[in-house]
This record gives sequence, structure tokens and C-alpha cells, in this order.
Amino acid sequence: MDIEKIEELRALYKPGTRIKLIHMDDKWGCRLDGSMGTVEKVDDAGTIHVHWDMGSSLGLLIGEDEFEII
Repeated sequence: MDIEKIEELRALYKPGTRIKLIHMDDKWGCRLDGSMGTVEKVDDAGTIHVHWDMGSSLGLLIGEDEFEII
């Protein structure tokens, strides 16, 4: 992912942004479907790091995970 796209993601998913996970196709993430959490950061690879309200900290991947800002 190029730096411009990462900067766009950082502008959209600022720390503190609330997220609702619709679906994560991952053996651990599928347990989080419907969960809400708070964005911590977007790293240099474009992964959106979220602290989930239930205590998990799995990151979100653009184009792979389905989620929305709430």
C-alpha cells in the first residue's frame, strides 16, 4: 500500500474513532462479528489497529474485513 493511501486511512480512521465489525473472515475474528471498538492507530502497512470493547486487539484489513464507522 502506498504512503498516500495510508495517509488517507489515517485521516479517516483517527485514534478514538468508533468502529463496528460486520464480518472478519478469520478463525479468531469471526467471534468478534457485531462487536464495537475504538481505533488506536493505522500502521505503516495500512492495518487499522482496534481495541475491541470485549478486550481483543485484532487489527482490521482494508479489502478483507467488513466494518463501519459508528
